[in-house]
Amino acid sequence: MSNAFTLDDLKRILREAAGADESVDLDGDITGTTFEALGYESLALLETGSRIEREYRVTLDDDLLAIEHTPAVLVEAVNEALAGSAAT
Repeated sequence: MSNAFTLDDLKRILREAAGADESVDLDGDITGTTFEALGYESLALLETGSRIEREYRVTLDDDLLAIEHTPAVLVEAVNEALAGSAAT
């Protein structure tokens, strides 16, 4: 596991935690698409957040796991949390 959390890491965890809607191409550019538009509801995002926290040993603010956020926002927040945990 690298020191950075990437969009590919998020896609993997999304698929593992909640699957992927057949109508959504997670392999496309999803960075600016809301989780709601990608077909993920709040329960799926909570599971995604839990998996990220366990795997990367970070704590995420529950507000980050809202359906109106985008993958880019979540990836950035995870990387900030990783940087913060590395500094301590």
